[in-house]
Amino acid sequence: MTKLEKICYLFGAMDPETVYFSTKNNQLIIAADGGLRRLEDRGIVPDYIVGDFDSLGRVPAGDNIIRHPVEKDDTDMLLAIKTGLDQGCRTFVLYGGLGGRIDHAYANYQALCYLAERGASGWLLGGGNAVTALRNGTLRFPASCAGTVSVFCAGGRAAGVTLEGLYYPLHEATLTSAFPLGVSNQFTGVPAAVTVRDGTLLVMWQEAAKTVVERL
Repeated sequence: MTKLEKICYLFGAMDPETVYFSTKNNQLIIAADGGLRRLEDRGIVPDYIVGDFDSLGRVPAGDNIIRHPVEKDDTDMLLAIKTGLDQGCRTFVLYGGLGGRIDHAYANYQALCYLAERGASGWLLGGGNAVTALRNGTLRFPASCAGTVSVFCAGGRAAGVTLEGLYYPLHEATLTSAFPLGVSNQFTGVPAAVTVRDGTLLVMWQEAAKTVVERL
């Protein structure tokens, strides 16, 4: 029997509205500070609770607590990601990381890039939107995807960017972080693909969390 891959589900402080867990994979659930409230609201007990607990307003009890000082370089979400990596996870689903403070949302985009640079994948989900970081590879979408999809360079430059099956195609283009060429593209009812040969892209599109997680 093939051993099931373990997916790490991370919970931030914002309300993710809809939460879905895949039944095809083993699970590791981590609350990042105030994300514990989101799990408690749903009656879910996390495997780990990570953070400085300034957002939560209390230090939870238990032997699954990993407490960090308030003055630190990493965000609580990044600390949770590092915990998941230490546990051998390579696929991460981030809930409760969109909305609220724009600086924390941007920090979560960077956390996706952190995962991509280490050969792991991260999916930031919420409000009917999905975000992932793609590094030196291809991200494929089924024909059922609909709505808007945007592609942004997540570094100085991303070379060899090819968009297939979208309303505005690209072939071996170079995107930079100073010009939003890839904003507001559209799915067209056929299979689509985003490829980057050298660099990292942030890909953002409209899709329900359940549909994204079911494909993982």
